[in-house]
Amino acid sequence: AAMLASRAPALCTALRRAAPGSLASFHCSARHRRGARVAVVLSGCGVYDGTEIHEASAILVHLSRGGAEVQMYAPDVPQMHVIDHSKGQPAEAESRNVLVESARIARGKIASLAKLTTADHDAVIFPGGFGAAKNLSTFAVDGKDCKVNREVERVLKDFHRAGKPIGLCCISPVLAAKVLSGAEVTVGHEEEEGGKWPYAGTAGAIKELGGKHCVKEVTISFPVDFHVERWFTHVDAKNKVVTTPAFMCETELHNIFDGIGAMVKNVLKLTGK
Repeated sequence: AAMLASRAPALCTALRRAAPGSLASFHCSARHRRGARVAVVLSGCGVYDGTEIHEASAILVHLSRGGAEVQMYAPDVPQMHVIDHSKGQPAEAESRNVLVESARIARGKIASLAKLTTADHDAVIFPGGFGAAKNLSTFAVDGKDCKVNREVERVLKDFHRAGKPIGLCCISPVLAAKVLSGAEVTVGHEEEEGGKWPYAGTAGAIKELGGKHCVKEVTISFPVDFHVERWFTHVDAKNKVVTTPAFMCETELHNIFDGIGAMVKNVLKLTGK
């Protein structure tokens, strides 16, 4: 073990020379820099009434690979309602708390959204799931006339004023469109295209909210340029808002995972760390 430890710097150098773009090179360099501090805001647990779990997991994996320090938050409020995910129907007799449900994804390590400050973090990321449109806002019910949870609105405005990046995926870009006037975001395509983009109408709502919608993909089309992440994400450089469609598209899980990875990569890049 001592011998391996003493040779670690030389090993990292050799790996970089052998494969400059490899994960091995990335991990070696990550040990020598201070990671960005990123807040992740959840909205419950489960796609139909809370956070989309696969999106949250993908965000956390990519942040971990990027060397980020992560703290998760959620508003301490009741859910709009509870959905029985096995039936896709409301469970009328149940009520749940957004923070308590979000703790399932956070493995218990979570704090109230009221405690989230820009001073403690370099960036903030919002996964999607209907919880963003039901618990973080009223978009699911009120559309363009929706209201945003006051703590969510505070966080978005605080990070924007501080010039710190904001990442959003799936349906959550509507939050930025509502709160940050003129923000450029993507939720994918603007037409359903035979069911491939079942929530394409959201793009029109974003425009009604005062945002600018930019069409992006979840899968790669050919020919494709070297910067593949440009297909998956939109970076509003002026407002430091980074968005990707994720499950707004009916596609394979690995495509969702890769698109979220591009979003996280751009958020971390904007932190400068």
